[in-house]
Amino acid sequence: MAPQQRDQMIADFQQAVNMTPGQLEHWLRSKESQQVGQKHGDEESTGHASGRRIVALQRKKKKELTPDDLAHMRKVVGYIHRHLAQRPRGDVHDSAWRYSLMNWGHDPEADD
Repeated sequence: MAPQQRDQMIADFQQAVNMTPGQLEHWLRSKESQQVGQKHGDEESTGHASGRRIVALQRKKKKELTPDDLAHMRKVVGYIHRHLAQRPRGDVHDSAWRYSLMNWGHDPEADD
């Protein structure tokens, strides 16, 4: 990836992920966080696992990011953008839609 593309991906990630590492870690410990998302059997949901990885990515220095890290950042940005476009009507405060986004590091109520 060219340096300019790398910088843009990092900027897109930082814009899409609007929860701090501490906020996200606290959220991921909640029962609401663990109840949403795609699961295979009793495994951790895809979004919950992604949230743990997002915390680690947020704590890395820019120069430490690997190509695999950048690929996950791209996946996170894509998920957040797609999911935001599917916003349900009405109050979303206690919705699976919001909880799923929060597992991916984005609280849509922070945008309101």
